[in-house]
Amino acid sequence: MLRAPTSRTSIVTLLAFISILPWLTHSAQTSYVQEACSVTLHPDLCIRSLSPFSSTAKRSPTKWARASVSVTITEAKAVARFLVRLKNNRRMKGRNRAAVSDCVEVFEDAIDELHRSLGVLRRLSRSKFDAQMGDLTTWVSAALTDEDTCVDGFEGERGRLVNLIRNRVVKATYITSNALALVNKLAASGFETAPNL
Repeated sequence: MLRAPTSRTSIVTLLAFISILPWLTHSAQTSYVQEACSVTLHPDLCIRSLSPFSSTAKRSPTKWARASVSVTITEAKAVARFLVRLKNNRRMKGRNRAAVSDCVEVFEDAIDELHRSLGVLRRLSRSKFDAQMGDLTTWVSAALTDEDTCVDGFEGERGRLVNLIRNRVVKATYITSNALALVNKLAASGFETAPNL
């Protein structure tokens, strides 16, 4: 004969469920970012940089594209500040100094292009969606080209500072590449999946 659960059994069951609830929530959020980042060339970096957006972006290609462009702007600005400090303290000489100056310029251009992209992502419309996606792809691609141009300026150069610059800029190119992949995913998904903004 089965007995009705005691209140103690019910409490234990409830406490067990409550204890695994954060894990279930975290697991769902982890799967959202993994799913979004699966289209990128650098998924591990994508997951690390975008995981804070999981609970709000969920399965929205629009929100993931917006988050990735926003993260890219933050990274590009950090690299630009770093490059300006190097340029101003005159530690770089000769060809490397010229390369740093060029990098400052191309990063300013990249930041402008990324800001334009974020502006478009904030006001997507059904009637202009295809044109907006064309602009977004062009601008994020141009930002990536700008960053690559910076790296090219140090080709064949060696040294601790050059390696530090190269590593910072390459990380920015990877984050930008991920943003471009997520913009392309949004373009392929179409406006129907975009939430009302």
